Amino acid sequence: MADLPVSLDHCVIHVSDWDRAKAFYTRVIGAEAIARGAGYVFRLGDRQLNCHGKGVHAEPVARLPVQPGNSDLCFCWDGPIEDAMAHLAAHDVAIELGPVPRFGGQGNGMSVYFRDPDGSLMEFISYHG
Repeated sequence: MADLPVSLDHCVIHVSDWDRAKAFYTRVIGAEAIARGAGYVFRLGDRQLNCHGKGVHAEPVARLPVQPGNSDLCFCWDGPIEDAMAHLAAHDVAIELGPVPRFGGQGNGMSVYFRDPDGSLMEFISYHG
């Protein structure tokens, strides 16, 4: 396969409560909240989570538009997975599974799984250690 000039720019999640989502994605995930229309987008470096929710009328949308709680996102944790677990505990976020070995975009890593306020599955993967 030829190398194409393609990389991931953004993905879409749906949130049911803008303030609750802002608190979670800024404090727990470490994203920058950028006000957009009725809600926010959440930026991590040069990648972005676009958000659908109350007051946002995006067009076009997927054939089956994303709903609150049906996303599954993985974020790289730059450090030992134990630090990610301590971070989640400090923010009263329950770990659903982990640490467990997983194969991600950078190869073998260790992951912990948790949920955002709408019930979407979140994952921190660490490639350290």
